[in-house]
Amino acid sequence: MDKVQSLSKASKDLMLKEPYYGFFLIMLNKLWDGKRVPTAGVSKNGINYQLAINPEFWESLTENQRLGLLKHELLHIAFGHLTMFFKFTDRRLANVAMDMEINQYIDRDWLPGGEYTKEEFDIIKEQAKLDIAEARERDAPMEELKAIADKVPCRGIMIEDYDDVELDTKAGCRYYYDKLKKLQDEKKQNGTCGSPSMDDLLDSIDEGDVPDHSTWEEFENMTEAEQKLIERQLQKVLSDAKEQTIKKRGTVPGEIEGVIIIENIEPPKFDWRGFIRRFTGVSTKVFTKKIRRKENRRFDANPGLKVKMRQHMLLAIDTSGSVSDNELKEFMSEMHHIYKCGVDITIVQCDTRIRSIEPYKGKFEMSVLGRGGTEFDPVLNYFNENLKKYTSLVYFTDGECNASVRPKGNILWVLSEQSSMNDELPGKVIKLEL
Repeated sequence: MDKVQSLSKASKDLMLKEPYYGFFLIMLNKLWDGKRVPTAGVSKNGINYQLAINPEFWESLTENQRLGLLKHELLHIAFGHLTMFFKFTDRRLANVAMDMEINQYIDRDWLPGGEYTKEEFDIIKEQAKLDIAEARERDAPMEELKAIADKVPCRGIMIEDYDDVELDTKAGCRYYYDKLKKLQDEKKQNGTCGSPSMDDLLDSIDEGDVPDHSTWEEFENMTEAEQKLIERQLQKVLSDAKEQTIKKRGTVPGEIEGVIIIENIEPPKFDWRGFIRRFTGVSTKVFTKKIRRKENRRFDANPGLKVKMRQHMLLAIDTSGSVSDNELKEFMSEMHHIYKCGVDITIVQCDTRIRSIEPYKGKFEMSVLGRGGTEFDPVLNYFNENLKKYTSLVYFTDGECNASVRPKGNILWVLSEQSSMNDELPGKVIKLEL
C-alpha cells in the first residue's frame, strides 16, 4: 500500500471511528512535503488551512498512530492555535503547552510512544545514550550512531507523565503555558522545579527540543483583515463538519461543541452604562491626553490635559453543562455591549473550577471550556484576591447553584432569560428580559 492509499485508508478509518474529525479532514487540502516538514504540520492555503505530511515519517507510523497524527493536527486548527501562537512571549513553551492541551483529546494508543509508560520510555532513552557513548568510543560511523538514535521511539507530550506537578486536565493551553513558565522560573532560581520529569522536559525545551510547528510561521504576519477571513472560514468548516456529523447520526465531540459563535448582536437587555457609572471602584484607570483647547494652569503656552477614567471589569461566565448554547450566546451579546461602553474587560470561564482567564477584545466567537458541574466559589475567591485589579464582577449564569464565599467588592449576578430567579446569591441579582 503506497502513501496515497494509506492516507485514504486512514481518512476512512477516522470517519468511522470519529466522524466529526473525518468530515473535518475531508474539507482540508492535503499535500506531501518531505523537505519543509519533519513530521506533519498545518500551513496556509489562501484563506484556508491545509495539512502537510512528511511521507517518510508517515510510513514509520502504525495505523493507529496515523489516526492520532491526523487528529492532532486537526485539533490544532479547531482550537485556534495557529493564530493564537504568536501572542505568547515564549514560543517554545507555547509549542509544548499547545501539544499538552490537545493530546488529552486523543486516545493514548493513537499517540506515538503511548504504548510505553514514562518509566519504560526513560529506560529506552537511557540505554540509547549508553549505546551511543560506547559507539563513539570506538569511532563508529555516523550511520551506526543514527541507527541507535532511531531506536528511541517518537513520543507525544502527555500530562500524565508529569503527575508530580499536579496539572489540571483539559484546562486550556494558556493554563499550561502559565504553569510551565512558573516551573521554568522556579528551576532557574533553585536549579530544580521539584519534579525530575518536569526538569527533564524544561531542559529539552531550553535545548530547542520542542514540537515542530515551523509551518505556522505563515500565519505570523497576516493583516487583521486576513486573520478575520481565515477565522470566519474556519468557523464555516467547523460548522459544516458538525452539520454533516449530525446528519449521519454521529456525535459531535465535546471539545468542538464548545465553540460558540454569535452572528448578530441583539439589543442590550440591561442598562450597562448606568451600571458602570454607579459602580466605579478603586481600580479605575486614569488616562490623560494633551489638548490645545484647554489652557495649562501651571505652564503658560503649554497644552492642557484631558483626564478620562476607564474601568477594568471582571466578567465571569458559567460554563457548566446546565447552561445551554443559546444562553451562552445571550451572555456573549451582553458582554459585547459592556465592551462597547469603553471599559477594559477580562473574562473568566468557570464550571467547577476556573478554566480560563482572558482579556476580551470584542470578538463574536468564543471557545467555551468546561461543561461540568457548577461552582461559583473559585471565581469569587479569585475576585476577592484581585480587588485592586477590577472595579466590579459581573457573573453570567443560569443561577443553578449557591455560593459559600462572600464577595468583598461590587458584584452583579446576571441570570439568563430562561432561568429561574435565585435571590439567595450574595449581591445584586438581575434576570435578562426584553
